[in-house]
Amino acid sequence: MLHLVTGGARSGKSRYAQEQALSLSTQPVYVATAKVWDEDFAQRIQRHKAERGAAWINYEEELYVSRLPLDGQTVVIDCVTLWLTNFFALHAYDMDKTLSAIQEEIRVLQQKAGVFIIVTNEIGMGVHAETAVGRRFTDLQGWVNQYIARMADTVVLMVAGIPVVIKGEA
Repeated sequence: MLHLVTGGARSGKSRYAQEQALSLSTQPVYVATAKVWDEDFAQRIQRHKAERGAAWINYEEELYVSRLPLDGQTVVIDCVTLWLTNFFALHAYDMDKTLSAIQEEIRVLQQKAGVFIIVTNEIGMGVHAETAVGRRFTDLQGWVNQYIARMADTVVLMVAGIPVVIKGEA
């Protein structure tokens, strides 16, 4: 099963995804895709781990999530935007290579047994990016979101903390 949870910044996406995972498993898996950029961000990550508590199995993987031991698990992958950023940097901002790499990761994950709840952002609904690379990234994010949404069993758009089901049944 593949579920996509999307929305704007601070819309409640991660909280909702975690609640869904906990309703399905007593020991869900949380995959953080963020790269630790500085000490402040490292402290934020530690705070989030502590908030999730001991019930969670935690992994940090910036690129190759599909290589983690996730078969048969209930998994929250948070988030596509940071994951995509890592691939974009790895592939020197080449859109085609980046898109291909992350689509392959998603395709492999979809073939695994388990429940995958993927969190993403709707960055294209916000302010128009000022730079050319920012506009290219916004396009990439939109294409990746569409790719995952096509394969997903359910898609939930979070609006002000309220889940709005736009595909399937929550």
